[in-house]
Amino acid sequence: MRSTLAYQPELFAENPDVSLTHARFNGRSGAFGDNMSLPVHRWYRYSAGFSADWVRTVIQERHSGTGQFSVLDPFAGVGTTLLASEAARVQSWGFETHPFIHRVATAKLRGIHSELSAIRRTFDTFLSCLPDAESPQPENVAPLLSKCYTPDSLASLFSMRDLFLAEFDNKTPESELIWLTLTSILRMCSGAGTAQWQYVLPNKRKSKSGVQLPVAAFHAKASEILKDVEYAQRNAWSSQGTIILTDARAPVTDLQIQADAVITSPPYPNNYDYADATRLEMTFWGEINGWGDLQNSVRRHLIRSCSQHAAAERLVLDDLLAEPVLEPIRNDLSIACRTLAEVRETRGGRKSYHTMAAAYFRDLGLVFKSLRPLCRPDGVLCFVIGDSAPYGVYLDVDAWLGKLALNAGFKSYSFEKIRDRNVKWKNRKHRVPLKEGRLWIEG
Repeated sequence: MRSTLAYQPELFAENPDVSLTHARFNGRSGAFGDNMSLPVHRWYRYSAGFSADWVRTVIQERHSGTGQFSVLDPFAGVGTTLLASEAARVQSWGFETHPFIHRVATAKLRGIHSELSAIRRTFDTFLSCLPDAESPQPENVAPLLSKCYTPDSLASLFSMRDLFLAEFDNKTPESELIWLTLTSILRMCSGAGTAQWQYVLPNKRKSKSGVQLPVAAFHAKASEILKDVEYAQRNAWSSQGTIILTDARAPVTDLQIQADAVITSPPYPNNYDYADATRLEMTFWGEINGWGDLQNSVRRHLIRSCSQHAAAERLVLDDLLAEPVLEPIRNDLSIACRTLAEVRETRGGRKSYHTMAAAYFRDLGLVFKSLRPLCRPDGVLCFVIGDSAPYGVYLDVDAWLGKLALNAGFKSYSFEKIRDRNVKWKNRKHRVPLKEGRLWIEG
């Protein structure tokens, strides 16, 4: 029998009601790493998002503090915007189509409003039920897991996983926090390296001091969760956030959504594979057996922002460019895509950037069409976006998305640059300067 969870409430010094200023977060809206020091946001690292504190500044500047105010995030991810809205005590909705990430965000949103005593009791019961001796490793362990963990750590993690699936997987807020806790420690207990964007690197090893033992890591993460739930409840976070497993291109929901603000960061057309970022975790839970399963399990649900996705679907460029939603940018987009089609023939990888780019803007055009009836006439949209230059061919993302928004019925757009990107040329694949910023869309 394992020891139960030792927990002493520790109060965060930060007062969540202190007014934040644009000056403090100017240039930081794209800095998701800031969230890893914030309560609740830090429970699971997902390298796709933006600063939650910046989201609160937008809400505070747009909301008078009286009357109703609501926020929508059509690319909700692990809940950055929704949790910031909870802290600001306003209603929020989110769409997320990555099934695994949707579960992470839902566990956070439900967990912060569960009774603290019930959460602690569930953690204690789980730990007390762990066997003293680890179960033998099952046969046919996925190769990725064997590469990432020592036999002892893997046996311990499997014991915890099997206990959860057998006795605790009842989808209550408390049980989902156990699932999230175990999911959150998988990288901590692995000796494999992790790339900046969360791709697991089995051939790159951490130092031994950087690898935690599973039960100790679970204790630490559970204590962190308890402390953060206490923090959220003490500061009266609202319980008005709802995240829906649906596609922002054609959302399906029974909810009556009328948003005053849309605050989001869609995928960038920069070949980042959101599916691969969760490959380790999904393999551990048995949702996939390997990299080859990601297309059907995850990518097919997502915005087409990586060449692997476009190649797997065998998209046809002419068919994509003929889509009516692309009419306002068709000429410029066609030139870029046909140039990419020519350049790829000279490159070894022959990546499908040409169809990826066409499909990306087609998908975002559909998102703007779906958002128009969900936004109030005097509402505002803020998209944190970055441009791209696959094979050195520039994609004018902010201008093209702005035109797609106008075509969907919004009134105006403007772009506010946050920072330069790709200006340190060492080891870069091309020398096209890029930028990241906020696309503001009115009406």
